[in-house]
Amino acid sequence: MKQEKIIRILKILEKQDYGVSMLAGFGGLDADPFKILIATVLSVRAKDEATIPIVEKLWEKYNTPKKIADANPKDLEEIIRPIGFYNIKTKRIQDLSRKLLDEFNGKVPSEEEELLSLPGVGRKVANCVLVYSFDKYAVPVDVHVHRISNRLGFVTTNNPEETELKLIETIPRKYWKIVNEKMVLLGQNICKPITPICSACQLNKLCEKNNVKRFL
Repeated sequence: MKQEKIIRILKILEKQDYGVSMLAGFGGLDADPFKILIATVLSVRAKDEATIPIVEKLWEKYNTPKKIADANPKDLEEIIRPIGFYNIKTKRIQDLSRKLLDEFNGKVPSEEEELLSLPGVGRKVANCVLVYSFDKYAVPVDVHVHRISNRLGFVTTNNPEETELKLIETIPRKYWKIVNEKMVLLGQNICKPITPICSACQLNKLCEKNNVKRFL
């Protein structure tokens, strides 16, 4: 896809309003990087609408690395259970909390390399923390961003890791920070995995609809 068309699509995306994503809701000027980090880890293989109340419930009692590190795993599992993989996620947030205490003075680092050193933190989680907590330039790629980037014709890739690298090459840097927020909301509301609602999408005439077999 030509750069002119990509920029045209990004400008439309930038103006679209489908509400606020989970991470943007937790973010902002007073964002707690630790809350963003934990929310992103817990959201793996879970819907945002299911994750949000779990994070809020967790935060009522366990809102610091020390509190999570010292918690009885069974108590954490009971809270996390509704969003699945509760035993794995409990271990991850306790392990990363302990590492934050041991190596980072209980603070969430603001550099990608240090974030990636934390247990359970891959590129998507690290990039989400960079964008939503520290307002840094990065392109967090989840299933929505991967799917929509390929569907639009921005990239032709097989996995989120490839998509991130290609988007960084393809998209002007000034748009990096909006990609996750706008594509996640578009994916949740319009550009569904199976049957996208193309008739309601402002990008309908610009989208290549790659791998779309049926749409409304």
